Amino acid sequence: MIISSGVLARRTVKRRIPGFTIRWQSTTGVEPPPAGGHLPSVATSQYLRLTREAAFRTPGLSWADEDGSSPARNIVGGRETRKMNTYQAVRDAMSVAMMKDDTAVVFGEDVAFGGVFRCTMGLAEEFGRERVFNTPLTEQGIAGFAIGLASMGQTAIAEIQFSDYIFPAFDQIVNEAAKFRYRSGGQFNVGKLTIRTPTMAVGHGALYHSQSPEGFFMGASGLKIVIPRSPIQAKGLLLSSIRDPNPVIFMEPKILYRSAVEQVPIDDYELPIGRAETLTAGSDLTVLTWGTPVYHCEAALHMLADPPSSLERLIPPSLRSAKIELIDLRTILPWDVDTVTESVSRTGRLVIVHEASQTAGVGAEIAAEVQKRCFLKLHAPVKRVTGWDVPVGCQYEKFIIPDSLRILDGIMESLNY
Repeated sequence: MIISSGVLARRTVKRRIPGFTIRWQSTTGVEPPPAGGHLPSVATSQYLRLTREAAFRTPGLSWADEDGSSPARNIVGGRETRKMNTYQAVRDAMSVAMMKDDTAVVFGEDVAFGGVFRCTMGLAEEFGRERVFNTPLTEQGIAGFAIGLASMGQTAIAEIQFSDYIFPAFDQIVNEAAKFRYRSGGQFNVGKLTIRTPTMAVGHGALYHSQSPEGFFMGASGLKIVIPRSPIQAKGLLLSSIRDPNPVIFMEPKILYRSAVEQVPIDDYELPIGRAETLTAGSDLTVLTWGTPVYHCEAALHMLADPPSSLERLIPPSLRSAKIELIDLRTILPWDVDTVTESVSRTGRLVIVHEASQTAGVGAEIAAEVQKRCFLKLHAPVKRVTGWDVPVGCQYEKFIIPDSLRILDGIMESLNY
């Protein structure tokens, strides 16, 4: 009997034991793969801005500390950045907002001592327990209190500990916050309301900690929904959300809290709500996504252009030169119709990627609108790569959430149509 330990060895060592032979195969001289694999991960993504210069070149960045009466400028001399992950950038945004607005308060479950993901760490010590405080475990109460506070003219920054817990607050958000200005004929509003909540899968969150509920709010006219992909985006978009004259649900992809790291400007700046960002320009197909899947899409594009040996026979050479346009939607409601439809009109193909279930998801609404506006320009049906229509399981979560292989398969299907 021969037991072999591998097939990539340079030399073989045999050891005899009565009854059988064990063959040890050495891998001496074979270079091991890098610890993170050959494909880009969140940490190595080309979409993260790792230098001061790159940070200041962020599209749409505007400085909120410049004199509003003077022409807009892009002066960066003397400005500095600091290395931050996403939760630190979120914390920095709230600190800036509270420093400039004495009416701003932060509250939610466990926020006074940092919160589950440490996004409010140190804020209570910096601004006092009157402005950063814990609430009872009642999401409906948190939302109702935030609406009342905002209706009195204060800036309310409420935290729902997980987006999975937002459903008890659904009535307050959809029937009160979203309709407040309309039902009063414009006399009153809760525009100073921002609800922060961690969202999307984390790898082991299961039924109640890995959901993506943004699609449930798509029909709530009067709300805005924002989902950032990185620290720079998180700080700029959160500051814009806090100052927006409408109530905003700000959903933060929880797996990116620590894995996404950038050089983030320490000054007060904003990024535009309602405007998507084109991360990679292309002419053959448009991929549209937001949040964590941005990085899965990036890996899929690399596999298409330069497939690993295990996939080479499955990816025709004719597809490897395809020019793919990748767009980060950023604002889910109202979504940037013009940017998306302009891109699809040029490429003729659209693949939408999101972690939420397919049925009645955000992708369904976008697909319907693109089909209407770009019908005669489409070369293939709009493709959706999404989570399956099942609860996120306690095990095998990665089989439920769309990964780079499923995205690659969707891209190839659309290109081959």
